Amino acid sequence: LKTEKMIKWFEASTTSIIAIVLTAIGIYIATILFTRLAGKRSFSKMSSFDFAMTVAIGSIIATTVLSKSVSLLQGIVGLAAVYLLQISVAMVRRFKIVQKMIDNEPLLLMDGEEILHNNLRKARVTEADLRSKLREANVLELSQIRAVIFECTGDIAVLHTKDEDVKVEDWLLKGVDR
Repeated sequence: LKTEKMIKWFEASTTSIIAIVLTAIGIYIATILFTRLAGKRSFSKMSSFDFAMTVAIGSIIATTVLSKSVSLLQGIVGLAAVYLLQISVAMVRRFKIVQKMIDNEPLLLMDGEEILHNNLRKARVTEADLRSKLREANVLELSQIRAVIFECTGDIAVLHTKDEDVKVEDWLLKGVDR
């Protein structure tokens, strides 16, 4: 009985393989078309909403291609609905109240050489993670650091310079939670 089930993993009719290939081509074309209409932001990782958009698109594509219960037309309609939702949210994100509901705020992890331990805990970032990011940014001395920011995308930005007279402009830190 177990052998029969295992053998079924490798079974597929010619018709089902052709259907999968044609569906994959159709949903691929629809994804490219919708992405061209909606813009490159559709696959950016600017916010948690953008991440959710990317996951939703991937799920719709996979379900449409591999599930017999979802037709190509249904997949394309689902894809269009997610893209329309993304475009709509991108438009209303211009309002601060909507932006605060959807986007995470960037968080200051280091202010100059000072490590902000409470903010590290909030971001669930360890000192080892922080050191790793500083090394990636080619920081050789803590005195070079002007600011380290945990961005709303989950990336960590390291602002540093060897010139001790250079300070971070306030505009760059606007909206960063301290």
